[in-house]
Amino acid sequence: MIEHGHPQVSIVRQCELLKLSRSSVYYVPREQCQEDLDLMYLIDQQHLETPYYGSRKMRVHLERKGHLINRKRVQRLMRTMGIQAVYPRPRTSPPGDGHKVYPYLLKGLKIDRPNQVWATDISYVPLARGA
Repeated sequence: MIEHGHPQVSIVRQCELLKLSRSSVYYVPREQCQEDLDLMYLIDQQHLETPYYGSRKMRVHLERKGHLINRKRVQRLMRTMGIQAVYPRPRTSPPGDGHKVYPYLLKGLKIDRPNQVWATDISYVPLARGA
């Protein structure tokens, strides 16, 4: 996009035409230090074993391994790696429009004798082929 050393159009003018800041043209990203790479490796190994660990639990794990690290650094490294804790998010299954809400029929009922209330398990158990 930007051509450095163009004979007619300066970098300033090219940035104006493309509506880019000049700092983004001159920016050279730093490489990760070896310590960060080592920590990212440890985070990745633990994330494969316990994907439900967030930044807090991951920090505790790394401290047990002997690394002094704070939570914000763990958050930054996990964000750089593109990983996050796996846990149920709130409102993952909101009811759709027009969804009927059925009343709970056992509310207030005192269950005091056998066979007064039954339960049903509707689990799917696949059968072997040919059975």
